[in-house]
Amino acid sequence: MKICVPTENNDGLGSMVYGHFGSAPFFAICDVKTGQVEFLDNGNQHHEHGQCNPMGSISGKGVSAIVVGGIGARALMRLNAEGIKAYRARQGTLSEAIELFKKNGLPEITPADSCREHGCH
Repeated sequence: MKICVPTENNDGLGSMVYGHFGSAPFFAICDVKTGQVEFLDNGNQHHEHGQCNPMGSISGKGVSAIVVGGIGARALMRLNAEGIKAYRARQGTLSEAIELFKKNGLPEITPADSCREHGCH
């Protein structure tokens, strides 16, 4: 299974989890079974409000879940429509987020508790 974790930087497993999906500088695509991690630049990090294309950067990567501090309702609905669930990450490293995900230690983000505006974290 592959998960996508938006990160502040590209420092391997020590990268810090980013607080919001659409504006993250990087996406770490993590295979939780093999431990392989691939980093993608998020070309959408400076998107106009409402212009975010969350599937654009991660499409074709086989992602089944997003692990992030927060995500907007519209992006969440697009991901959910593709069968991708989102889980709320705690502040910390990519390594910590992966371990918590593997232990089912992260709550799922629903439209009711998604971000309503920028700066919600």
